Amino acid sequence: MANGKRGEVVARLDGESYRLCLTLGALAELESGLGASDLVALAERFEGRRLSARDLIRIIGCGLRGGGHEVSDEAVARMTVAGGLADYVKIAAELLMATFGEGESANPPPSRNASG
Repeated sequence: MANGKRGEVVARLDGESYRLCLTLGALAELESGLGASDLVALAERFEGRRLSARDLIRIIGCGLRGGGHEVSDEAVARMTVAGGLADYVKIAAELLMATFGEGESANPPPSRNASG
């Protein structure tokens, strides 16, 4: 089971259920692999909603490795999903949303009152 607060998602690849997470190390790998200079550049790249097959492989691969699975991008490229291309896109989108979110949290931390 995935912990959404930690940025985890569950995906079925090759008929098996995997937990994916873009940890800090996985994000650093993703930055390097996609030639992004920093996390803001990485987020901006995905905001355009234009992903190549190579992007999908890299995102899913980094998510798998961040989730504790030792799998290469070459192995990810050979994995199958039930719904074809649409499912690959869905997995990557869910992982990116779990990592980068939609902006401000629905439950912001309480403000601190200087007098209290």
